[in-house]
Amino acid sequence: MNQLKDRVIVVTGSGRGIGREHALLAAAEGAKVVVNDSGTGPDGKGLDPTFAALVADEITAAGGSAVAVSADVTTIAGAQKLLDAALENFGAVHGLVNNAGILRDRMFVNMSEDEWDDVITGQLRATFAPCRVFGAHWRDRSKAGDEVKASIVNVSSTSGLLGAVGQSNYGAAKAGIASLTVILSQELERYGVRANAITPVARTRMTENVPGIKDMVAEPADPEAFDVYHPGNVSPVVAYLLTEQCPANGSVFYAKGGEIRQFLGWQYGKTIDKGARWTVDELVQEMSGLV
Repeated sequence: MNQLKDRVIVVTGSGRGIGREHALLAAAEGAKVVVNDSGTGPDGKGLDPTFAALVADEITAAGGSAVAVSADVTTIAGAQKLLDAALENFGAVHGLVNNAGILRDRMFVNMSEDEWDDVITGQLRATFAPCRVFGAHWRDRSKAGDEVKASIVNVSSTSGLLGAVGQSNYGAAKAGIASLTVILSQELERYGVRANAITPVARTRMTENVPGIKDMVAEPADPEAFDVYHPGNVSPVVAYLLTEQCPANGSVFYAKGGEIRQFLGWQYGKTIDKGARWTVDELVQEMSGLV
């Protein structure tokens, strides 16, 4: 249980649910952990800093090292507080898990501007701001001659990569996070930073009240049965991606229960090429091979 020994890991949205599981496992694997959670509800409303403090206390009570920060990670200033906390308390930072996010489902034609903007902010910007702050820190360290072996783990979703009715705002944000991850992997690799993403399928506050999903992800009636949708099942994948020697970069992994899949991104499919400009009449005939 020392795969993350002496690494300093920051986990956003880790006061409850799946983020809490990530923080606890990282600490159990030897990491020093910055627990971040502003204590908002699944819809992004309300604030309660005690959730982050309780998880940090739990880690400390078990013999680990942790500090709680309740900063808002949708802002650069909030993300900077996380970096400062890691450096002031532990002297370094080696991993960032962007787990924080909100959900406001609505059929697209009924969606308000606020419902769109709040979810894009609570998901995509909550990933952008920490990545921006920590990425710049690791770049500066690398340029100063330090050896950097850092890892970013972002959280996408099948809602964004495969689609989900009623989640156009959430899906657009999650698809954006996957694309951001791929680009970050290309930009930051030169500085010793890897970036990957996961699409977790687990029982969380965001899924347990969704019609049709709540029953599917419920705990099994048999206490001896494997709880496929327990959020802790996803955390070993996150911990693996945070290890110093992990070779993965620019990858997206689906994780549910004991199942891990590699997600493959947009790819070129069938091709037609006239070698000159098409006419619409020609495309009416020839595009049938692509559609």
